[in-house]
Amino acid sequence: MPLISKTILIGSPNSGKSLLFNQLTGLNQKVANFPGITVNIKSGKSTVAPELVLMDFPGVYSLHAISGEEKISVDAFYAGLKDPEVSSVVCVVDTTRLEKGLIFALQVINACAKHNKPVMIAANMIDVLNSHGMTMDLEGLAAALKVPVAAISAKSGLGLDHLQELITSHRDSPSPYPSDIDSKGNNIIASDDSIVHRQAQQLAASFGPKGDILINSQTRLDQFFLHSWFGGISFILIMFLLFQSIFTWAAPLMDGVESILQFAAVAVLPLLPAGAISDFVSDALFGGIGAFLVFVPQIFILTLVVGMLEDSGYLARAAVICHKPLRIFGLTGKSFIPMLSSVACAIPGIYAARTVDSPRKRWLTYLAIPLMPCSARLPVYSLLIAAFIPATGAFGGVVGWQGFAMVSIYLFGILCGLLVTALVSRTSAALQTDLPFVLEMPPYRLPSWKPLLRNAWDRSKHFVTKAGKVIFMVTVVIWVLGYFPNQGADLGQSWLGHMGKIIEPAFAPFGLDWKYGVAILTSFLAREVFVGTLGTLFGIEGGEENIISLVEHIQNSGLPIGAGFALLVFFSIALQCVSTLAVLRRETGSWRLPTQLFVSYSIFAYGAAWLTFVTVQSIAG
Repeated sequence: MPLISKTILIGSPNSGKSLLFNQLTGLNQKVANFPGITVNIKSGKSTVAPELVLMDFPGVYSLHAISGEEKISVDAFYAGLKDPEVSSVVCVVDTTRLEKGLIFALQVINACAKHNKPVMIAANMIDVLNSHGMTMDLEGLAAALKVPVAAISAKSGLGLDHLQELITSHRDSPSPYPSDIDSKGNNIIASDDSIVHRQAQQLAASFGPKGDILINSQTRLDQFFLHSWFGGISFILIMFLLFQSIFTWAAPLMDGVESILQFAAVAVLPLLPAGAISDFVSDALFGGIGAFLVFVPQIFILTLVVGMLEDSGYLARAAVICHKPLRIFGLTGKSFIPMLSSVACAIPGIYAARTVDSPRKRWLTYLAIPLMPCSARLPVYSLLIAAFIPATGAFGGVVGWQGFAMVSIYLFGILCGLLVTALVSRTSAALQTDLPFVLEMPPYRLPSWKPLLRNAWDRSKHFVTKAGKVIFMVTVVIWVLGYFPNQGADLGQSWLGHMGKIIEPAFAPFGLDWKYGVAILTSFLAREVFVGTLGTLFGIEGGEENIISLVEHIQNSGLPIGAGFALLVFFSIALQCVSTLAVLRRETGSWRLPTQLFVSYSIFAYGAAWLTFVTVQSIAG
């Protein structure tokens, strides 16, 4: 059995390092066109050499760390150089920004020389040079650096076979490192920053494409997207279209899923013997889990649209646009990226908060993340909005009222998060200081549809498999408690009915009966369980009518409109996710912050829901 050897992949943010890792290993690590998406060291076996393990290190701008998170990444890199199993290092460089990439590459070459590790340069995005009819002197650059240089495109796969051959052939015999002196009397690989910058500039001028091929188009686009007026207006429009798409683009897919479930129910139920088994399949599976699956297409669309913003390079601009207003609330522009990531799921948002340089601002970002409208809330929002907001539109149908309601409830959650951070930052003197806001602008790029669709599919599948297990277990328990001892003849007299009526007084102040109270309690395991629980309860209560959509059941149940709005407010604030609490505990090293957030946000949610119910009911008359 061949010995395992490791190869380190390292590079600056946005150099295409993680995409290269995916191509070489066949894995699907998330990549995006903004700094800091890789926050952990990922490893995977090479597709052509199973004994070779590739390690994707977090992207850093320099081996001379400034922030605490950069220091962790740099320390991990130096520890990897000392690992006897590490046989080589691949430094990924963006050829469209060669000078900037070579500054970091020279530092890596110097570090590898000191530890006697072979290093090679992966000159990425060579396809962009080709598309502009430009070339670079790869052989001359390799001769000057005296390390192998491979021209590749991690996006298209160009040159990856050659790179894999280089990795295999050089991992056992370190390349000779330069010791000669250049024409100006400088050692070609130096450790002094000023010398390294000058050497990178000379190398880029001598061997790279002439000028930054992206600078003109980048400048024109930034003049619009970062404009003091047009930038803010375009940001609002883009965010509005994002949430409108959740309903408009997902509607056909949702109808398709619902049709499939109805067809399956009609086909399967007659084949089952009458009794508990048939009732379980009808009420728990089709009524409970089926009600949840209908909303999965919206998760897919949300992930796809956010991925488009990431891949295009717009997110970094959005962070710059948001920096000034976020400062008012005690945050930084870098908080925008983890907060937007939390729209998909709070967990990657918490991980992405590691890129916030200031520990104090990172802590404030942790406070805001649980209030971001994550995808687990999306099925609940969609259900309640569909039940209480008409599916009509204004301005010729361009603006749908349901989409407008979705935007409003999302903005409400975001506003709550901002108000919390503003209050905490102003009441704590220790949080008044901050580090400078520095963020590299990645190049604008056309999104690549294949990885975007694959990521959206994988995210939706992960959401179903992760939430599905919890929903199935909760659904079984809810069905058993609601079906016995009278075989579903009277839900109010079941075991669940008796338990629900005990807790009913707690939720009666905002117009909810015991069934909604039970659904809220079960949702503390995971927010999306709320939909499955209601589906099961209405399925048991509805008998043969359980195939009717859950929206119609809610509309026919007589739930006051104030209670519907109160539920929306409650779910936008309450921290009902065990996984989020666990990850927060791991990131902060203590249960103190997760416990404080769970208790305070639950009280906040209850009070806001009651106030909403009273206000809406008084307006509705």
